[in-house]
Amino acid sequence: MIILDAHCDTITKIMETGEGLKSNKCHLDIERMKLAGNYVQFFAAFIDPSYCQAYSLKRAIQIIDRFYEEINKNSDEIMLCLNHNDIIEAVKNKKIGAILSIEGGEALQGELSSLRMFYKLGVRSICLTWNHRNEIADGVSDRDSGGGLTPYGKKLISEMNRIGMMIDLSHISERGFWDVMDITKKPVIVSHSNAKSLCSHVRNLNDEQIKAVKQNGGVIGINFYSDFLSNNNTANIDDIISHIEYIVSLIGYENVGFGSDFDGVESLPEGINGVEDMYKIIDGLKKLNYTQEAIECIAGGNFLRVMGVLHENNIFF
Repeated sequence: MIILDAHCDTITKIMETGEGLKSNKCHLDIERMKLAGNYVQFFAAFIDPSYCQAYSLKRAIQIIDRFYEEINKNSDEIMLCLNHNDIIEAVKNKKIGAILSIEGGEALQGELSSLRMFYKLGVRSICLTWNHRNEIADGVSDRDSGGGLTPYGKKLISEMNRIGMMIDLSHISERGFWDVMDITKKPVIVSHSNAKSLCSHVRNLNDEQIKAVKQNGGVIGINFYSDFLSNNNTANIDDIISHIEYIVSLIGYENVGFGSDFDGVESLPEGINGVEDMYKIIDGLKKLNYTQEAIECIAGGNFLRVMGVLHENNIFF
């Protein structure tokens, strides 16, 4: 079984703390990921609003450079994965699979050429917005304006489809979400978002959005942030499982996975201290009599399927 987590902010975090990826006091490091077994991690280059707009591309390059430094330093234990086949190779060689993503499409600074160059640098997923609007679309914090994709944003979606870049719809406004769904010809991901019916936070998805991801063939990664799991200011592992259960009850198990948001959240649920506790969620699903097939899909198989779809007939892979 492969465990895949579709979102963490650990590279940015270790740039702040001065630690390394091999071993640290953050939510995850190489030593703990290796203990988790066949493990694949999306590493996000998070573009903090303080760098926008003038320095967003520069900041993305700085974070990506640090990512590569850590990969090269620990190449005997972790491997950059550019496609589905690379992940299989990493697992075969008992290495952690590392996938590079960008959180905040302002890093592109309104240029399709930036998208293509980031792809050539190894980026395989872009979260179109953070909470605020950029050249692509409105974020969830700007939802009252009713804004969706800009004309540039619409061109960007088509180009992301063409080159095989994953479209991540976490953080985008609801109007932007539906605009993307109208345009995209490929599966999307919502890398770190939960079910609004269980927790009313604006960052979560309503039932119609969840059903749309199913119809699109995409995947929703369950976020471990306490504020996105429960309306009660506290959460535990049962809340994570409840969001999985709710989405499975609505659309089946083929479109849900993990998107922890490790090192990007202020609080984790009770019982989850970091990547070392991922097994507790899987154990919880086993206790609920999920089949082995369902557990393998939720643990990582569903996100791997999306990567496989993008790999097929792609001009850049």
